[in-house]
Amino acid sequence: MNRKTILLCGFLLTALVGGAQELKMTGSAPLTQVFGESVESDEPLPMNDLGMEFGYVLYEAEVTLPGGDAELELANVRDYAAVYLDGEFRGTMTDSRKTLTLHAEAGSHALQLYVENIGRITYGPEILDNSKGLFGSVRLGGEEVAGWRITPLEVREADTESLDFGPLGPCNVPCFRRGYFDCAAGNGVYLDVSGWGMGEVWINGRYLGAFWDEEKQQSIRIPDDVLETKGNRIVVFDIRNNDPDAAMRLSDKPVFK
Repeated sequence: MNRKTILLCGFLLTALVGGAQELKMTGSAPLTQVFGESVESDEPLPMNDLGMEFGYVLYEAEVTLPGGDAELELANVRDYAAVYLDGEFRGTMTDSRKTLTLHAEAGSHALQLYVENIGRITYGPEILDNSKGLFGSVRLGGEEVAGWRITPLEVREADTESLDFGPLGPCNVPCFRRGYFDCAAGNGVYLDVSGWGMGEVWINGRYLGAFWDEEKQQSIRIPDDVLETKGNRIVVFDIRNNDPDAAMRLSDKPVFK
């Protein structure tokens, strides 16, 4: 891909042709800083039972596998789950993709499902069953998974300016990532989120919005009063989190798939 040096946001930078400034992440903060109060249950509980209308929940269970491939089957997942086994991202599941094959050695393993509620149903027959999160049967290798630890994740309520960040490390499970950049405040600046999974983003402590790689629109317009000339802070949360070198970009136009 051709590159050129252009003047964007008030200083010289190497950018992709078309005016995109790359925003590298340099720090990370563990998600444990926004853990709510955990509950224990033999079976997974919907978000409604946790007093949650929107947001994220972590479902954890210890599982024993015979070795080789095992199929994970979810009766209900609403609306999106990032699946981790022993802290390693294995794939995503939705209410229309309820099975996922996991490969593991024989023995005990930690199963983690980070689930997001994308939104509420407001019309149609399903309005009578508006449960969200993970609920009903969960089977792995044909065996029922029981003994769950369920933790609300207070991501959208987070004060990202107060989180305790360290140097960017191998965030094997979802975490907050932070980067710094300079950019003269201006009009018509977009944040290009392509290449990421599903999550939330903030700049200078201001919540900008959510992103999802399955949506057609892959950019978020940055309000004119958010950017500063020096030392802007971008914080990203992504429940898929499978690319530690991922960067976001500033663009002078909206980005679509």
